[in-house]
Amino acid sequence: MIESERKPFLYVVVCAAGIAGDVGKLINVAQQRGWDVGVIATPQSLAFLDSHTIENQTGYPIRSGWRSPGDARPFPPADAIAVAPATFNTVNKWAAGFADNLALGILCEAPGMGVPITALPYVNTALAAHRAFRRSVDELREMGVMFGSYEPHRPKSGGGADRFLWEEAVDLLARRLPPMAGQR
Repeated sequence: MIESERKPFLYVVVCAAGIAGDVGKLINVAQQRGWDVGVIATPQSLAFLDSHTIENQTGYPIRSGWRSPGDARPFPPADAIAVAPATFNTVNKWAAGFADNLALGILCEAPGMGVPITALPYVNTALAAHRAFRRSVDELREMGVMFGSYEPHRPKSGGGADRFLWEEAVDLLARRLPPMAGQR
């Protein structure tokens, strides 16, 4: 396929949170809106995912580790990135420039490459109140990262999954990117 004929490619970065197993909802929305999707999982999030289902849904392997020299790139370059769920740990490491896993390496590099990014935090109220988290969100916003509207849940409740708006990641990108072929 000629580069201009390919669908835009969305990297979905998944972090370790109880709702990570629902990432298929985001993949469905993105695909319905004309994106091809590849999932990049933080190492800890792999335990939350049904890899077989996600790989069947996207047509791509889940990436979690670095490629070896000479290995083919399993995904096309990202046209955009959605981080969902974005955890306290990932948001803070990303803002501080830590690239100690593939997901963080990609996130740290993307702003310098002009790749639009949305992040849908999934944190509890205690973590959201932490000064480091607030500073990290501000820092990432200054870098152009678009944040979703999720409201933190009570600590130890594992709650809020019913209020997590997976589609908001794609909605935010639609505001930043030109319309795709076939989209209104």
